[in-house]
Parts: sequence; structure tokens; C-alpha cells
Amino acid sequence: MNFKNEKGIEFKMKLLLHTCCAPCSVYCIDTLRNEGIEPTIFWYNPNIHPYMEYKVRRDCLKEYTKSIDVQAIFEEEYGLDEFCKNVVGDLKNRCTNYCYPVRLRKTFEYAKEHGYDAVSTTLLYSIYQNHNFIKEYMESLSKEFEIEFLYRDFRVGFWEGHQRAHDLGLYMQKYCGCVFSEEMRYNSHNTTKPSISNDYEIPREPRIQVKKIENKEDYIDLLLEADPSKDMIHKYLNDSDVYALKKGDELISIAVICTISRKTLELKNIVTTEKYRNKGYAKTLLKSLCGNYKQKYDRMLVGTTENNIPFYVKQGFDKYEKTIKNFFIDNYNEEIKDGDLICTDLIYYSKDLKKK
Repeated sequence: MNFKNEKGIEFKMKLLLHTCCAPCSVYCIDTLRNEGIEPTIFWYNPNIHPYMEYKVRRDCLKEYTKSIDVQAIFEEEYGLDEFCKNVVGDLKNRCTNYCYPVRLRKTFEYAKEHGYDAVSTTLLYSIYQNHNFIKEYMESLSKEFEIEFLYRDFRVGFWEGHQRAHDLGLYMQKYCGCVFSEEMRYNSHNTTKPSISNDYEIPREPRIQVKKIENKEDYIDLLLEADPSKDMIHKYLNDSDVYALKKGDELISIAVICTISRKTLELKNIVTTEKYRNKGYAKTLLKSLCGNYKQKYDRMLVGTTENNIPFYVKQGFDKYEKTIKNFFIDNYNEEIKDGDLICTDLIYYSKDLKKK
């Protein structure tokens, strides 16, 4: 998304996105990227306790942002002492009196100091936060710091984001953050529960599901984006199982799995539609398939190019098997490229499906 300055010159928005945790960031980052905005993640959450909980949420976000190639800034402050001093007098209103303000003000301060054009927060995603207060408070900070507040009601994607985070294997916390919200998990009569009045009903997004495909030929065009030869695709397609990751009726990703032997499978093709690329959906589909097949099979092979080896190793395909020299030269009529790489050899790795 481009914006115009006072002279009418377009520029790319430099957005600082305050982020409370990895699961809440999934839908927010996807949405912003779909708008052409590349956010910088800003971690500042001194309200999360105890320390091991703070650490696991922070580390999960570090790993997730690295996996999707998004820049992230981590302001380290485990602020239990300061937190307790500021909330002990009015525990019921701790969120609006301290938790939200201290984090959001820090985000605007950092944005101002480092030349960001706009600020937003993943707190606008959760159906359990005081959405209206957060919005109004950030509007006031926007005026104070003279930095745009990029408002998005991310709650519309709450269920989709929640499922995506679960499918990606992200750490799913059981409480908001502070020690008092952690206590609320076990004490239903706790009188320190914050009052939250959002007056908002979250629409249920279509569920993301993996489905086996029977009409395989209907997906040839998409498969060609990963394997640009119809002849090569037809060599394995008829004897393979094809699975699609779908959101309702909308196609996200597709994978082709072929049985090699009684205990061995091969991933022949996996590709994601353009709209959903670089968001972890191929990983979600692959994880689901490996989980289903491990009941009957011991391992899964994948033949890939040099550029894609790091991706597959991260998905557990960490054992090198073999290299077929000049595979792409001998089997394709045209030069095959993977990014800037001219493909020549097909490199095989395997995943132990029984390995935990």
C-alpha cells in the first residue's frame, strides 16, 4: 500500500506492529501483507508473567517471524516488580490503567524515535481484549506523537488465525499474560477479572480443512507452477493421492503423494495458490499429511532443488538420501529455474514419520 506525503509523492508505509504473541500475529501479518504493507514486529510486553511464560512466548515469536521472513524488534523488559507496583491498588482495572497504556505508549515512543510512519497492534485481533479502549487510546497517542494509527479490526479473522496458529504448531498460551489473569484460570470466583465490553459478535470463518481430491485433472494448472511439465506430472499423478488444503470452498494449497513401497511414500508436488503464498500453508498441509500417514508408513521422501532444501529440513526431511545428476536436463525440454538457480540435479531427502 502506498501513501502520499504533503508534496503528493507516494511512499511505502513504514509500520511498527506491536505484537503480544505469535498466535495473535498470524492473521494480522497475513492481512497487512495482503494490503501491500510489510510490518515490523515490535515485542514489548512487561505484563507477561512468570518469567518462563514470558520467555516461551517471546522465543516462539522470534522463531515464527524468522520463518516467515518478517523483521522483528525485541525490547527486553521482564517487568514483574514495576507491574505489581502499578496495578496493586486497582486490580480490576489493571488492563486499562496499566497493561495497555504502558505497552502502546512504548510502541509509539519507539516509532517516533526510529522514523516509523504508522503504528498498530495485534491486541486488536483478540476477542478477549477491550477493543474499544485500545482503539480510543491509540487514537489519542496518534495525536500526541503525530504518527498515524493504522486501525484494523482484526477480530474478523480470529477463528481463522487461531486455527492457523494451531496448525503451525505455535505455542498457544492459556491466559492473557499477567499473574492475575493466570489465577483466573483456576478461580471462577475471582473478583479481579477485568470488565470488558466489546459489544461485538465474531463471525465464524470457514474452517480450513484437508480434503482428498478425486478430480485430479482439474488441478493441473496449479501443479504446473511447481512442476512445469504436463508429461512429468502425468507420470505420477494417476498413481498418486492428491490432497487439497481448503478454506470452505476456496483452494489454498495442494499436494501429491505417491506410494513407493509398503512403508515408504514420496511427496511429488506441493504448491500454494498465489493469494496464500509465504504464509505457512504448505507447512500446514504437509504437517497434516505426515500426521495422517504415520499410522501406516515409516518415512516420506521428497526430491527437490538446492534452494528448497532448507524448507524441507525444517519440516523434518533431515536425512539426505541421494542425488540424481542432471535430472532436470535429461527430463525437461526447457531450462528449469528456481529463482535465480538453474536446476540440474534432483536431491532427495527423507522424513522419519515415526519420529517424535
